[in-house]
Amino acid sequence: MKFAQKIAFLLVASGVVLFNACKDDPTPPNEEELITTLTYTLTPAGGGTPVVLSFKDLDGDGGNAPVITGGTLTAGVTYNGELDLLNESENPSESITEEIEEEDEAHQFFFAATGITLTVTYDDADADGNPVGLKSKVVAGGAGSGTLKITLRHEPNKAGSGVKEGNIANAGGETDIEVDFPVTIQ
Repeated sequence: MKFAQKIAFLLVASGVVLFNACKDDPTPPNEEELITTLTYTLTPAGGGTPVVLSFKDLDGDGGNAPVITGGTLTAGVTYNGELDLLNESENPSESITEEIEEEDEAHQFFFAATGITLTVTYDDADADGNPVGLKSKVVAGGAGSGTLKITLRHEPNKAGSGVKEGNIANAGGETDIEVDFPVTIQ
């Protein structure tokens, strides 16, 4: 090969290597939404003052501990529950609730009471008639203290055994957020 041909070959080869090295990854990573705030407002069905359970972790996982506020319910009372989720690290804050409503077939909340009798039933559904959990009915049982765990699953198996009834055991999917709220019933 002549000198000019060698130079031309090296330039072409270098260009191919650089071109391929600069290509973007064709499958970008699926980034989870940051949920900094979860509020569960429980309004007595017959009227009265709402009880608000809240979780706030403005710096996300790690860093400062979240601030969790529990509440006191009245025994025998039925409450209308409504969840609201935000990403307050954005300005203005981003409504994660709206995203869940838009992608309701890919989301479901699960509710589990420990140490107290609290019955939670779904009061909303996705387009396929499967529960979502942004809206619920809550019946407070007898007096006691315990916790209410709220878990949001992304892409759960809504056809799994017991999942429609709120049993998380066969739901699968990814946990987007899970919070234990202290609850007293009196």
